[in-house]
Amino acid sequence: MRILIADDHSMVRETLSAYLENAGDADVALASSLPEALDVGRREGPFDLVLLDYNMPGMSGLDGLKRVIDAKISNGVAILSGQAPQKVAQDAIELGAIGFLPKTMTAQSLVNAARFMAAGEVFYPVSHMTEQAAENPIAQQLSQREAQVLDGLCRGLANKEIARELNLQEVTIKLHVRTLCKKLDAKNRTHAAVIAKEAGLF
Repeated sequence: MRILIADDHSMVRETLSAYLENAGDADVALASSLPEALDVGRREGPFDLVLLDYNMPGMSGLDGLKRVIDAKISNGVAILSGQAPQKVAQDAIELGAIGFLPKTMTAQSLVNAARFMAAGEVFYPVSHMTEQAAENPIAQQLSQREAQVLDGLCRGLANKEIARELNLQEVTIKLHVRTLCKKLDAKNRTHAAVIAKEAGLF
């Protein structure tokens, strides 16, 4: 997959690039501002995914997101942020972003999310679930850990991958999946993911 990372902090750019390239299937280009991202995109695109830092020069809030989407330099555009509030994440998705990535994500979570979005899916982390979802009767039944495991199921991850993301044993994930199926009255893990998506949780 071809990914363009645009962030004004060199350490963030290089760290994210290293994560993705070390996973073995990413060709990464870098930019340090919105104008540079647009230039690189027009010159070297189209990309499978563009990751845009919410606070870098030229962004002007979510105006920069719209400019990159309109430029058609990528199949999908996602926002990267260390501190953006939930409302920003929601607004970004509504404007057409394919995802929202907190900079606090682990390396493996970032790689998995990038693959997910490069495949055309929308990624929205459990920590930024909408207030409507948080008030959902189904969501109220779940612990934070169960919600994280369910998020993994909705992204099509195997138990081993979810365990790696959450730094847990695979057997613990199996137990959470079993509990989720009971709470959601689901026949299996796939059915649990379908129920969650239909309920608007993810």
